[in-house]
Amino acid sequence: MAKTYNRLNSISPGWNIALSVLLTISAILCVAPLVLVVVISLSSSSSLAYQGYTFWPSEWTTVAYRHLAKTGTQIANGYKVTIAYTVVNTVLSLFVMSMFAYVLAQKNFKARRAITLFAFFTMLFSGGLVPSYILNVQYLGMYNTFWIFIFPGLMSFYSCVILRTFITSSIPDSLFEAAKIDGAGHFRIYFQIVLPLFKAGLATIGLFKVVGNWNDWFTGKLYITEPKLTPLNTMLTRIMDSISFIKNNAANLNDDQIKAILNDMPTESARMAITVITVAPILFAYPFFQKYFVQGLTIGSVKG
Repeated sequence: MAKTYNRLNSISPGWNIALSVLLTISAILCVAPLVLVVVISLSSSSSLAYQGYTFWPSEWTTVAYRHLAKTGTQIANGYKVTIAYTVVNTVLSLFVMSMFAYVLAQKNFKARRAITLFAFFTMLFSGGLVPSYILNVQYLGMYNTFWIFIFPGLMSFYSCVILRTFITSSIPDSLFEAAKIDGAGHFRIYFQIVLPLFKAGLATIGLFKVVGNWNDWFTGKLYITEPKLTPLNTMLTRIMDSISFIKNNAANLNDDQIKAILNDMPTESARMAITVITVAPILFAYPFFQKYFVQGLTIGSVKG
């Protein structure tokens, strides 16, 4: 039996080489767009105008990054707000959703079906943008406050369903029963049993939350006007909109020197520089989640 298993799970040297080449090509295709974004951010406007997008422009320049550096401490402050938003929202969200998932995973909880149906209804139907804006601004008073980044996105029933599946698939019911026999309550079971065995699920959902929170620009655009509370992506979006607006209306100005300066302002390279600034931290953060990510995605897929 063991020989048959090894024979079925082994590949010939030829297939090994072919698969290695295929995976190498796939990796290059995944990395190439990122490299192209960095190259474009370091390309001059004239080079982009004559050559288009290329991996080797005729003129290299850091003018896009210099224009962004002229914003002073705004980018640094945007990083601080975004990091605080991402960390606080992710940690609190994982805590709330994991506790809710633990409750739904208890088979002897009589109201779990009713609560699941109620939460599932909210996932399919929502009030929309205008009611949520009225609720957050007029009733909760979260306009131009840091809490607007925390509470509205604290709960996701879709993520709760995934976390509940992690619990029911990876933690046996006999472990809960043994803990209850020893006198452990639900909070002790949650903190001392569920959380230590739940790292893969938390890391999987945590990665999705981190990426979503980091890339969120619409919340700041809708609810924040205070510069000190503006997240990075919202601030960079406003900078890009301002550059595009000024360049599009440069023809209406009278001073030729001002026109020349505005025409030299980067547009495409600035957009790519903004992409580099926003994407780089996520690229460095992903390896810390990779240890649990594959394991988290495959939990529950095989029974045995």
